[in-house]
Amino acid sequence: MLVDDIGDVLITNDGATILKSLEVEHPAARVLVDLANLQDQEVGDGTTSVVIIASELLRRGNDLVKNGIHPTTIISGYRTALKAAVSYIKKEMVVNVSTLGDEHLINAAKTSMSSKIIGKESDFFSKLAVDAVKSVKMNATAADVAGYDAMGSSGSAEAAVVVPNGKQRYKYPLSAIHILKAHGKSSMDSHLIGGGFAINAMRAAQGMPTFVESSEGNCVKIAMLDMNLQRHRMGMGVQVIVKDPAEIERIKKREMDITRERIRKIIDAGARVVLTTKGVDDLCMKYFVEAGIICARRCNREDLKRLAKATGGRVVTTMADMEGNETFDPDCLGGCDSVREVRIGDGEMLYVYGCKGHGASTIVLRGANEYMLDEMDRALHDSLCVVKRMLESNTLVPGGGAAEAALSVYLDDYANTIESREQMVIQEYADALLVIPKTLAVNAAKDASELVAKLRSNHAKGQHSEDEADAALKFTGLNLIDGTIRDNLVAGVVEPAISKIKSLRFATEAAITILRIDDRITLNDSKGLA
Repeated sequence: MLVDDIGDVLITNDGATILKSLEVEHPAARVLVDLANLQDQEVGDGTTSVVIIASELLRRGNDLVKNGIHPTTIISGYRTALKAAVSYIKKEMVVNVSTLGDEHLINAAKTSMSSKIIGKESDFFSKLAVDAVKSVKMNATAADVAGYDAMGSSGSAEAAVVVPNGKQRYKYPLSAIHILKAHGKSSMDSHLIGGGFAINAMRAAQGMPTFVESSEGNCVKIAMLDMNLQRHRMGMGVQVIVKDPAEIERIKKREMDITRERIRKIIDAGARVVLTTKGVDDLCMKYFVEAGIICARRCNREDLKRLAKATGGRVVTTMADMEGNETFDPDCLGGCDSVREVRIGDGEMLYVYGCKGHGASTIVLRGANEYMLDEMDRALHDSLCVVKRMLESNTLVPGGGAAEAALSVYLDDYANTIESREQMVIQEYADALLVIPKTLAVNAAKDASELVAKLRSNHAKGQHSEDEADAALKFTGLNLIDGTIRDNLVAGVVEPAISKIKSLRFATEAAITILRIDDRITLNDSKGLA
């Protein structure tokens, strides 16, 4: 529980959120905070793990410095160990799944949310996350290929247009998934609006219809505006000097006429639903009610941008054209099958069904209070990122400490082949990776020493045995419910390969960055020194 200066409370176990909320002043500690944020942006999950690994590498690096090993040797050893570790993961640990079934995706989502507040309902929410991500599937474009080439050096597994065998590849933009939070009911009443969109807004007037549907093959047109729909007024500082009092009435009438003309242009373009980020006054509402149009005001601008993308429309900021006249382009209208006002919790929301643009989905989260909804949102975001990465890269690795234990055993053997001082550093790197299974065991109230010893023993047997039956031992991980070890690939405890690789890369680079520092010089304010 985090409480800020004004008393706002934040309850979370998300590593990146906790570190982001802390006021960290120490420069080296700020590197770790940035590290968690980077992992959150790049992968979306594994933020706590990456900080734990980086901290353990720093602790062991500091001990090596105290024992007389130069930081340059440590840095070189860490880089060598990282290169060997990533190579081993790609060669031995990664399982390629050419066409991922829902089972693998659901297992990955369950693994991601196992430690979160929705862990108990992981069966329900993992299915929700997989369905949401798959509903926004899009063909990758040439721009995605350019982005893939640009990020190729960092090993990012973004979607490319065509893979080597000529098969079409896809991308899954998470920005198209809208998460809406509504108080009331239980978390199990959360639901997905596939191919639809929900916006936290309600009708501006009771006389408006509660729903509109497509008729005779014509879809429902939606106008999305970022401007005021209020009676026209003169700009600030504009003065009109009137000598005849009758002119005042004519000015007022013209102001009303300008407003009516604007509304008429929007209606004539075919709009049956009007959403605006600004206000709508009573005069405008009268025209909308008479035309049988749903109008909502004070909508969130980001929600409207998302809705515009989902329905194939555009957000209109002004009706002025290049000639100085006011027109409304029908191409700016979005299309859908129907729009309905639905009562959710204490208020109403507008549900847009059958969006005609790019893929879009909305997840409506239900929960007891704001704190729970916020934490559910963060947990679901991590799961969505994991499913997206799995679908785009088509690769997975076993979780539950399996990858770290395998790397620890492999790097121990690899260190024995190094004839320089780096041997000690690589051995320390191998031991540092065991902090993940140790932490998992401690958090589950199990005997960490015994479980990690069994884990290492199994992986050593799998790597050194020539018997093919022992080859599957490399997937051995922790079973923290029973306090035993098992084949986590069979048990369905899996993670995206990119998550594991990037965690190691980011953690090692952060540790190296701090180890390179010799001295800290604090600069005083230079005011008055000139």
